[in-house]
Amino acid sequence: MGNSTSGGLRRPAQAGVATLTLALLLLTAGAADARAPAGRQKPLAPTPPPVTAPSTEAQASPGAPEAGTGTLTSDDVAAFLDGIVPYAIRSGDIAGATVSVVANGQIIFAKGYGFADMKTRSPVLPDRTLFRPGSVSKTFTWTAVMQLVQAGKLDLDRNINDYLDFKLPEKLGPITLRNLMTHTPGFEETISGAFVKSAKDLIPYREYLVKHIPAQIFPPGKVVAYSNYGAMLAGYIVQRVSGEPFDDYIAHHIFQPLGMMRSTFDQPLPPALAKDMSQGYMQASDDKPVPFEDIEIAPAGSLSSTAIDMAHFMIAQLQGGSYDGASITSPETTQLMHTPQSRMAPGLNGFALGFYQENRNGLRIVGHAGDTAAFHSDMHLLLDKDVGFFISLNSLGKDGAAENVRTGIFRAFLDRYYPYTPPTEPTLAHPQADAARVAGWYEFSRRLESAFRIFNGLEQVSVTALPSGEIEVSLLKNLGGVPKHWREVGPLTYREVGGQTHLKFVTDPGGQVAYWISDDFLPVMIFQKVHGLAQKGTLTWMGAVCLAVLILTVVIWIGGGIVRRRFKAPLLVTLQEKRLRLASRVGVLMILATVVAWVITFDVLENANGSINGVLTCTYIVGLLGLFGALAILVEAVRRVLRGPGGRLVRAGELLLALCALYGLWAIFFFGFASFSYRY
Repeated sequence: MGNSTSGGLRRPAQAGVATLTLALLLLTAGAADARAPAGRQKPLAPTPPPVTAPSTEAQASPGAPEAGTGTLTSDDVAAFLDGIVPYAIRSGDIAGATVSVVANGQIIFAKGYGFADMKTRSPVLPDRTLFRPGSVSKTFTWTAVMQLVQAGKLDLDRNINDYLDFKLPEKLGPITLRNLMTHTPGFEETISGAFVKSAKDLIPYREYLVKHIPAQIFPPGKVVAYSNYGAMLAGYIVQRVSGEPFDDYIAHHIFQPLGMMRSTFDQPLPPALAKDMSQGYMQASDDKPVPFEDIEIAPAGSLSSTAIDMAHFMIAQLQGGSYDGASITSPETTQLMHTPQSRMAPGLNGFALGFYQENRNGLRIVGHAGDTAAFHSDMHLLLDKDVGFFISLNSLGKDGAAENVRTGIFRAFLDRYYPYTPPTEPTLAHPQADAARVAGWYEFSRRLESAFRIFNGLEQVSVTALPSGEIEVSLLKNLGGVPKHWREVGPLTYREVGGQTHLKFVTDPGGQVAYWISDDFLPVMIFQKVHGLAQKGTLTWMGAVCLAVLILTVVIWIGGGIVRRRFKAPLLVTLQEKRLRLASRVGVLMILATVVAWVITFDVLENANGSINGVLTCTYIVGLLGLFGALAILVEAVRRVLRGPGGRLVRAGELLLALCALYGLWAIFFFGFASFSYRY
C-alpha cells in the first residue's frame, strides 16, 4: 500500500487545536501538510498522507520469524502473524484486528486479534465479528458492474448518461463506465452529504446524485482523481439496469453465491448481524467508541463483513470468478477486471477495472484500501501467486498508527514469503539540474475546486532538491515518519534510496514539469505543479506578513485612539479624511473577520454530519464584506500616499497596508472566500 491515500470517504481529520491553528493562519497557509485525496472528509477509501506512527511499523516482538525465511503454509503464516500483529496493534493503541489469508483456492489462515469491544473485552472472531472495510466496498460495486457487462446489459465505453434518468453535464466530454472504474471521469472531490447522522436520514441514491453533481475539472480519461461520487453513480446504474435495489443486487448476485452470509451493505445492520458488529475507536484507550457510521454513498463504502467472508471474495477473484462451485463472473471477465487500463506514467502502478495496482517485490498485485473514521482496511491480491491477504483494524490508533500498521504488516508478509532483490539502477551523472527543475510545490488532483479551495493551498506537497542531486518529497515517508530520499536513475525518473519504489515526473507538451506520481503511493491521484502566488511557500511568507500587518494596524489604530483621547490630542483631519480613514480601518477588521469566519467554518465542517450551507452562507457574506473592506483600504492608501496628511513613515505604512489589501483581494477571489458556491 505504500504511503496510502485510502481513496476515501473521509471527513476532515480530527486535529483539535492543530486544525484551529491551521485555519487561523488561513491567509498564511503556514501549517503543516494536511492529510488522504484527500483530509477533509471521513475516510471511505485509501487515506491521505500517512501520519507518523511511533514504532508501529511491522516490528515483530522478540522471537518472531525473520523475513525471507518462510514457506506459505497455515502453520508458518500463523506463527508469523501471531508474532507481529499483537505487538503492532498494542503499540499503536488499536483495539482489534481481523486478518485472513487465502492461497490456491483455500483459506489458509483467519484470525482475530485484540478486542471488538473494549468495555466488554469481547474478542475479535474472524468468522463472526463484522468490520467496516470502507472503500474496499467499491470492489463489490465494480464486480456488479462487470456482471452486467458480461450479461450484455452495460457497455464499458458507452456514455453513462444513456443509463441515467438525469443528465450529467458534459463540459469537458462524455463519461463512460471505464472512466468511473479507473477514477478518470474528471470530477472534483465531493464531501457534502456523504455521511448522515443516522440511517433514518439516508435519502434515495438518485436524490443524492442529483443534489451533489460535482464539477468536471479534467477531461475524462486524462487525469486520475479518486471519486466516491463516481462509485455512487456506478451503484445507481447497477440498480437501474438490474431492476433491483443495489443492496439486494449485491446480496443476491455476490454474497449468496459466495457464501458470504455475514456480509451486508444494509444500513442499519440487520438485527442478526448488528449484535456481532465490532465497535470502532479512534484509539483503544478512548472512553467512548465511534458511533456506527451511516454512509449515504453506500456503493462507495457501506459494506460490513467478516474476515472469513472477505476470504471467500478473494478466492473468487483469484479463481476466475468462482468459489466452491459457484461462479459470479467468467474467467475472462475476472481477468479483465485485473488488467491495467489506465496509467499516469509508463512503468508505474495504475488502475485496472476498479482494482488498482500495488506491484511490489517483483509481483503483480492488485487491491484496494478502505477507511472510515474508525476502521482501516486493506485487501491485496497476488495475481501470479494465487494468494490473497485481507486485514482490517477497528481503530485509527495513536497518531494515526493504523496506516503504518497495515502497510508494515503486508510489506513484512511480502518480504517473508516473497523476498526480493531489486535490479541495480545506477544514479545518473550530474542530477542537480533535474533536481532543481522538479523542485517546488504540488497539489492533489483529487481536490475541491468549487468551494473550500483553500484546502488545496494548505495540503500542497513540497519537492526539495538536495545538494547531492537527490530529492525529498514531504509526503513520502518511511514507516518511522522520516521523509525518504530519491535518486535519479533515468530522465526525471527517481528511485527510493535504499528501496525499490520509483517516482516519475511527467512534462507537458512544452517540456515543463506538469505532475509527479509514485508507486510508493496509491495510484489514486497525481500531484500537479503549482505556480506563482498559489504556491504554499509563497502563501506562507506573504500571508504571515499580511496577517501581522493587519493585526498591527488594528493595534495602532485602537492604541492611538486611546492615547489621543487620554492626552486630548485629536487628529487634525477633515471630516471626509476621517471617514475614509475609518472605512479603511473597518476594512482591516473585515479582512480579519473573514479569517475568523473561515476558522469557524472549518471547525463546523470537521464535526458536521449534515449540511453546513447556513454557516457557509454567513461566511461568504463576511468574505464579501472583506472584499469591500480591501477596496476601502486601497482607496484610503492611494489618497494618503498621493495627498497626505502624514510624513514618509506614515505613507510607507499606508502603502504596505495597501499591498496587504491587494493580497487579500487576490486570496478572496482565488480561493473563493466570497464565491457563494455550495458544491463541495
